[in-house]
Amino acid sequence: MKANSIFKEIKRFSIGAIGIAGIALCAVSCSNEPDGEDLYTATGKTIAEYLEEDPDLSSFVYILRQVGLDKTLSSYGQYTCFAPSNAGITAYIDSLYDDDKSPIPHNGMTEKSLNGLNDSLCNDIAKFHLLSSVRTIADMSGSGTSINTMLGYAFTASIDDQGRTTLNNVAHIINADNEATNGYFHKLDNVISRDTRTLPDVLHSIDGYSIFYQALVKTGLADSLKKNNKGITYTLSDETDTNGQDLYSPTECRVAFTLFAESDEVMKANGINSFDDLVAYANEKYGPAASWYHYLNEKGLTVNTGTTDKDFRERNNALNMFVAYHILYAGMAIDKILFSREAYSSGGYTAYNYWNYNPETCYAEVYDYFETMLPNTLMKIWGGKYGSTSQLYINRWKLNNTLTDEVGTPGSAAMHPMRQTGVKINRDLNKGALNGYIHAIDKMLVYDTNVPNGVLHERMRFETTTFLPEFGNNGLRFISSNEAFALNGGQGSGARIAFPVNYFNNVYCYNGEGTKVRYNVNGAYNAWQANCFQGWGQYDLAIKLPHVPTGTYELRLMYVPMSHGGFMQFYLGTSKNVQEMEILGLPLDVRVPATDERIGLTPADEEDDLGIATDKALRNRGYMRSPMSYRQHPESRDEGTTGNLNMRTTCDASSWALRKILITKQFKQSEDYWFRIKNMISDDSELKWQFDYIEFVPVDIVNSTEYSEDWM
Repeated sequence: MKANSIFKEIKRFSIGAIGIAGIALCAVSCSNEPDGEDLYTATGKTIAEYLEEDPDLSSFVYILRQVGLDKTLSSYGQYTCFAPSNAGITAYIDSLYDDDKSPIPHNGMTEKSLNGLNDSLCNDIAKFHLLSSVRTIADMSGSGTSINTMLGYAFTASIDDQGRTTLNNVAHIINADNEATNGYFHKLDNVISRDTRTLPDVLHSIDGYSIFYQALVKTGLADSLKKNNKGITYTLSDETDTNGQDLYSPTECRVAFTLFAESDEVMKANGINSFDDLVAYANEKYGPAASWYHYLNEKGLTVNTGTTDKDFRERNNALNMFVAYHILYAGMAIDKILFSREAYSSGGYTAYNYWNYNPETCYAEVYDYFETMLPNTLMKIWGGKYGSTSQLYINRWKLNNTLTDEVGTPGSAAMHPMRQTGVKINRDLNKGALNGYIHAIDKMLVYDTNVPNGVLHERMRFETTTFLPEFGNNGLRFISSNEAFALNGGQGSGARIAFPVNYFNNVYCYNGEGTKVRYNVNGAYNAWQANCFQGWGQYDLAIKLPHVPTGTYELRLMYVPMSHGGFMQFYLGTSKNVQEMEILGLPLDVRVPATDERIGLTPADEEDDLGIATDKALRNRGYMRSPMSYRQHPESRDEGTTGNLNMRTTCDASSWALRKILITKQFKQSEDYWFRIKNMISDDSELKWQFDYIEFVPVDIVNSTEYSEDWM
């Protein structure tokens, strides 16, 4: 094991990462200059005032006034407005009125004119062109950048072959970065049109995906992709934080999916020229799946390789299994799949995820895990910068990924040979639908033996907003505090969002609104992705954990010791029935400081062995330090603290985070596991619970005698 200059290397990486981010910002801000008219000059006017002064934007101003959003753009706040020209709105009105495929004649318009727009259409058009945050043209210069709107749906910004910034491939920015007192506005040549079709219909409209589309329909899985809303109106009696400030609380919950699809061309490269060929391919790949897909054996199922229409609709049919593994329960644009330090910063700072870093390029390779529609299976998506471009890969596999032969760092390249490069996600398609996104892939995607036995055989860290799909499906997973503040009408707190207790399918509150369900949005938090699922009150709730391949794992929970933390008893069971749950040790008193002798956390960067000896002592007491893969937020540091403040080595004891080792046990792929957190203090309604992330770690990773678990 090498203990040489690890912190110098980490500091060099950290500084380099910031430097590269700065270079990247310069690169985008110096290119893709808008064409057309000269820029407006900020002279103390609001966005609304500027819009009203431009006669070529009078139609858009009319639409804003119809739904009262002109008042919003006259008020204090930070907004971005994409204002389509009169000609663009006229063309859009014509397309709505002449749409012979609309289930409602003329899309509900009373005449082919501006006056023919009803309030619902005006609301949709206006809110789809407004943001509750500031976006300049430099922020939209990436390939396939998705942008959340006030309507709750996102559009995609890209650069066309003429160097123009294009929105949803139909509207071009012709006058950019017009600064007002309450934000920015950009003038467009067209309306940003929104696809109101569901995923199957959108896939059907894309040329070159006929074989996969036929399989989607034949398996009946197309029917599963038509839902776009839970159809529930949510109410919450208490929408305040502990300081009494108002919080935004959603009143509806959208349903969305991500669909990965092989083109006919990719199919052909693999000898698949027809639907029947794909059936044969699926039967070959999934026929023996019972040997690695433990769910089947544990449920007493065998693979159905039948070829009738009835067979295809069975969930254990090989073709059905093939298609189902292409579908995620969260609808994500290409740039919203993985947390990115470049995209989600807070006041110039961010929670860096930089494990598996390359000290030469100072670029992080990040990854996350998602549940698929193939029952109880996971897909790993891995992102990194290879050459000059960022790429995403499905089920990329490097041997010993979370083990190391050095001290702390991911270790030498020799111990991490590439076993499987993975399936590359095509960044160019990124096709949005009413209820999700379609992404093209460059290889055949299957859940084979390499996935549970290789790709997923590592320390798996699950962030709560990733495995609870309602966050991503409703545009809240990576939301900023400014955006949350705007959702709340610019009142109260922008730091949190309040959720009704029945908002999440996989969260159950035993005492109703006695449990406060809250979300700390991206901001100044010592959390893995700069956000945290948490709440307070007389809390008693259970969260269904993500399914993992059958095996014996060490289960860990991240928490932050804090004076207003709770006294928590943890339970685990295969249902949310409390009578069927086992108690996980003694209650955890979150109020106990990390440096208390009962825990014994010490500043690792002040110890000669970099904290290795105290790591062992911590484990003996059931604790672990936080990873080095994210940083302490600067606003949370003690005054005068300097150096590399990652969450493992920081000397700032006031904001240390810990991992609590909960249990080592066998988890079965076929079972659901519910994790219960109960407040054991009955006379304090403001003590907090939090659930930032958990870790499932195979026991052979924990107990390896050849290597050690890395610190990332």
